[in-house]
Amino acid sequence: MSARRSLGARWRRRRPLRTRLALVASAAVAVVVVGVCTAAFVVLRYELNRQLDLSLSQAVRGVGGDVQDEGPQVVSGECRLLGSPACTQIVPADPADDPDRPYLLPVTRGTRDVAAGRRPAAYKDISFQGHRMRLLTESVREGQAVQAALRADTVDDGVRQAGQLLGVVGAAGVLVAAGLGYWVSRTGLAPVARLTATAERIAATRDARHRIELPPGPPGREDEVTRLASSFNTMLGELEQSVAAQRQLVADASHELRTPLTALRTNAELLARGDRLTAAQRERAAGALGRQIREVGQLVGDLIELARDEEPQPLLEDVMLAGLLEYGVAAAREHWPAVAFTVEVSPEASRLTVPGVPSRLSRMLGNLLDNAAKFSPQGGPVETALTVEGGAPHLVVRDHGPGIAAADLPYVFDRFYRADAARALPGSGLGLAMVRRIAQAHGAEPEAGRAPGGGAVFTIRFPRPG
Repeated sequence: MSARRSLGARWRRRRPLRTRLALVASAAVAVVVVGVCTAAFVVLRYELNRQLDLSLSQAVRGVGGDVQDEGPQVVSGECRLLGSPACTQIVPADPADDPDRPYLLPVTRGTRDVAAGRRPAAYKDISFQGHRMRLLTESVREGQAVQAALRADTVDDGVRQAGQLLGVVGAAGVLVAAGLGYWVSRTGLAPVARLTATAERIAATRDARHRIELPPGPPGREDEVTRLASSFNTMLGELEQSVAAQRQLVADASHELRTPLTALRTNAELLARGDRLTAAQRERAAGALGRQIREVGQLVGDLIELARDEEPQPLLEDVMLAGLLEYGVAAAREHWPAVAFTVEVSPEASRLTVPGVPSRLSRMLGNLLDNAAKFSPQGGPVETALTVEGGAPHLVVRDHGPGIAAADLPYVFDRFYRADAARALPGSGLGLAMVRRIAQAHGAEPEAGRAPGGGAVFTIRFPRPG
């Protein structure tokens, strides 16, 4: 049994889905057609035999009403002729009362029992002169029974012809079912075939720009396969954007790495000829080399951070934003001692928490503070605030530097984007991109704007705590 099941499973796996669907649909329709034809044949045969029995019953009652006062006799003897009236005879319960003429129909002990009232009326199939006949024996009065017989050739012929006709209809139905099954599988799986072809083409060319052609029709009335194809197209669009973003990231990273790597090589070659340099020149070259190594290390770290997926759920915990802000500002004061950082926390936000990864949120806040300190004038303040608006916490960082030009506002969170005013300042152009990435991973939305009175203001709008 298990061997047969495994063989059937292998057969199903080796057959295309279209073939299996066509076979299943054809088999289902064929079973229905054969079942209907079989049921029609059984009902037709039953009705024809029932009509034959009703005719015999009427013949018996007719004979019984006409010869109530007569003795045993043969009433009609035309049993040989097809379509003739019923062949009838009256049989007494006592064999001594039999007429002189011999009976045409067989008389048995059961016939005598019916005439004597010891048995009920009975139908019986007999063979008479090479023909099948239907015989009814029924008691019409005490001590006598009437037998009536009709040839069943017409019933047999009708049943046979009906069987042949239903067989032809059933065979035609099976053929039509096979054609319909093939048509249904071909039509119904056409989007699946296009989906498969598109997937194979993408796998062969690694080009996610291909799309599946969807059938025309009003939106909202698509079937399941069309919705699958539409979802696959949406997935391909997302994949194409992801691939384009990755390629752009690689291109931007290679462009940004080229300059510091060239400077590193230059300074390294210069230090290799240290015997030709003065002590001051060697010190400047070593300092420049160290700074460039740190910049490259920071750039590589930022690229790795941007290439990471969203934060894993098991690392999430409730983070108190007020404590996070105080810790981040304390760290920024050590890195930027010439900048005055201020902290303002509203009373309703002092104990507010959000789900997140503390290290990632600290990195986000650190990038905002470093960006603000970098653009602040010597001794200028950087103002930070934590407020609550509409039940949602807002983290605000403002500097008093040159601000952000209106043309640069839409792009400040893009990777490697650097405004004209920032090109002379150190940095990789990835800090604010990481801010947006970390904020969105925590369900927050970053915003950049121009502060009243000059400077730039960055706001992280967290969702309302659940």
